[in-house]
Parts: sequence; structure tokens; C-alpha cells
Amino acid sequence: MSRTSSRFTRVIASSLIVSCSLMAVPMHASAQIVPTDALVQPVSTGNVADSRARVNAFFARSDVRQAMMNEGVDAASAQARVDAMSDDEIRALDGRIAKAPAGGDVLGIIFTVFVILLVTDILGFTKVFPFTRSIR
Repeated sequence: MSRTSSRFTRVIASSLIVSCSLMAVPMHASAQIVPTDALVQPVSTGNVADSRARVNAFFARSDVRQAMMNEGVDAASAQARVDAMSDDEIRALDGRIAKAPAGGDVLGIIFTVFVILLVTDILGFTKVFPFTRSIR
């Protein structure tokens, strides 16, 4: 047996001993009766004035105005169109804004996965990209 496989075997054996020993540690659990109204959120359509205020606050943000300018939309005309919306349209727009992803788009996720795979390729754990050389 080589020296690296001997070390690997020792590390695996040590981690198994620790994990099996921890299985004997008693765990604490508790249970309570929870009323239904504590779990179920009431469906509230909300006040139209509140929805209008949230939509106006969204369109007043500088990053939203910058994104509209990048797309060639005038912020003042967009605000005029929002002011002309009916109550149902404002509620629908407010719901779509609330359900929108908070921080990113698909490109950010793809870039993160690419960087992780690239690093694991360089470290020699995977071989996904043919243009990398392992440091091992």
C-alpha cells in the first residue's frame, strides 16, 4: 500500500469512528400543537393605495430608472403610464414585482457554476474543461 492511500484510509477510518460515536449522543426533540391560523397566512389583497405606493417606490429607485434608460424608456413617461393604470392593473403589477427574483438572473448562476467547475478542474477533482491543467 502506498503512503497516500494509507493516509486516505486513516482519514476515512477516523471520520467513520467520529461519526459513529456521535450517533450514540441523545438528541432532543419537542412537539407542540400549532393552531392552523398560525401556519396559514391569510390572503390579503391589500389596499390599492398601498399597492400604488409600492409600485411608485419601485419606479422611483435609481437602479430601476437606470435600467429603463438603458432600454430606451423615458422614466417620466413610464411613471405617467403607471399613474394611468387601473386598480386591478396596479395590484397585478405589485404582485409581479413582489414575486420577482431578488438578486439575480440566470447569467449570474451560470457564471458561478462555471467558476466552481473551473476551480475544481484546476485542483484536479474533476475533468470538465479540456483547456485546464491540474495542479496535481
